[in-house]
Amino acid sequence: MGGARQSVMTNPGEHEPAQPATRRKGSLLQTVQAVAWSFLGIRRRADYAKDVAQLNPVHVVIAGIVGAALFVGALVLLVRWVIASGVAT
Repeated sequence: MGGARQSVMTNPGEHEPAQPATRRKGSLLQTVQAVAWSFLGIRRRADYAKDVAQLNPVHVVIAGIVGAALFVGALVLLVRWVIASGVAT
């Protein structure tokens, strides 16, 4: 893509261009924490803005899918345990 230019948005008041989304270097722990807080629905606006600037969106999507799969798996195990214990008869 020799002649194509990428348009990079900057934040107001920021003089350096923002990093492309796929080049961001947020850690795995930061990504998992951001997804976990999002599952709970509690996140401060400042932390959200920091996540948007630092985390790779591909990693966030993958962590979200893995988190959702773990949540569904935990629910399935809980239901099987309750049914096997005889409480739900």
